[in-house]
Amino acid sequence: MSHTTELETGNIRKLLWSFAMPAIIATAASSLYNVIDRMFIGQGVGAIALAGLGITLPVMNLATALGTLVGAGSGTLTSIKMGEKKLNDAQQILSNALILNIIISILFSVLALIFLDPILYLFGADEETIPYARDFIQIILIGNPITHIFFGLNSIMRASGYPTKAMVSVLMTVGCNLILAPLFLFVFHWGIRGAATATVISQFIGMIWVLAHFISKKNYIHFTKSAMRLDTSLIGSVFAIGLAPFVIHVCSSLVAILMNWRLIEYGGNLSVAAFGIVNSILALVITIVLGLAHGMQPIVGFNYGARQMDRTMDTYKLTVKWGSIVSIIGFAAVQLMPEYIARAFTDNQEVIRLTARAMRMCCGMLFIVGFQVVTSNFFQSIGKAKVSIFLALSRQIIFLIPFIILLPPIFGLDGAWWAMPCADLCAAIVTALMLWFFLRRMKRGQ
Repeated sequence: MSHTTELETGNIRKLLWSFAMPAIIATAASSLYNVIDRMFIGQGVGAIALAGLGITLPVMNLATALGTLVGAGSGTLTSIKMGEKKLNDAQQILSNALILNIIISILFSVLALIFLDPILYLFGADEETIPYARDFIQIILIGNPITHIFFGLNSIMRASGYPTKAMVSVLMTVGCNLILAPLFLFVFHWGIRGAATATVISQFIGMIWVLAHFISKKNYIHFTKSAMRLDTSLIGSVFAIGLAPFVIHVCSSLVAILMNWRLIEYGGNLSVAAFGIVNSILALVITIVLGLAHGMQPIVGFNYGARQMDRTMDTYKLTVKWGSIVSIIGFAAVQLMPEYIARAFTDNQEVIRLTARAMRMCCGMLFIVGFQVVTSNFFQSIGKAKVSIFLALSRQIIFLIPFIILLPPIFGLDGAWWAMPCADLCAAIVTALMLWFFLRRMKRGQ
């Protein structure tokens, strides 16, 4: 109960910092999986292996989409139910999240493994890259249920008032990955399969940690026998809230497929490798902002549920400020030292050249992404699923996909790189308008 009291009455700045810092470390550490895999694969296997890894991105985004449909929705709804003092509902959500993650992840993995080669060819693989793509994603798909359970329950752990434990669980897995990946690659010589195996084993350790937390009856939210049944009404609410991040990741898969097609058409496999590097660095910056947003989520969700609108908006404003600072720092870094960043992944000079040029262009509007990401997550945190879904669609479907289709025929490979900042700018404008309308309605008491 001390966690709920803190959410309701604690100092906003201290409270956001205490929730955000573990969430930042956890989400940034999570994105390090991609960075670590690409670094070790690029240095230990080669540039074409990096391209093969890039081909698997749509598959991984689809798996992540299904995970966030349950994880993000259940985490947000848990915070809201805690704010409403509905403990039984919160525990029912926890049990439903576990069951749903198991069912969905197994179904996805089985279907993807059955049709794996046609899927990879559809996503841009050719005879040169498919052996690497296949070897990596097979292991990831086998371990997909582990990944879903780990990240799904970890989001509930954070949302239910244990951000530090959620942070430790992710740091634990990243630490294991840092030890196992080079061991499997450079000592056992398992190639790209070694990197994938290291990831799955590391996440298995994290899954055990998270399950142990929720099995313990000492924790405010924990597993109970009576809650171990699917509740269709709660599932509907979880899916409604989780639909926004689900749509984001599904659209990200579609974007990755289209981008791979354009890159192969105008730049070849090495441009796919370059985009994979850029995407992993961009994701690292954005996940730091997402960490802030995740830290904001339980505070905003609880206080919105408790109808404390002043505390809700104060938390949002502070998160936007910090998120903008992070995105500006990230923008400066990728503009000033892209070659140095690229060399950490590969010694192939052509890939380094392509990566540096792509990084400067793709991240051209990174400085405004902090505002867009935090605001989109704010609407999700207060249960405004329709607004969150619209904002997700505005960047991916309404802007980014058309830019990917239209710009490369005019500007060649540079057109593919410029598509991302153009979409970021348009999405930020739309997000600002949606926020303005929401604030007007809130002032009118609607």
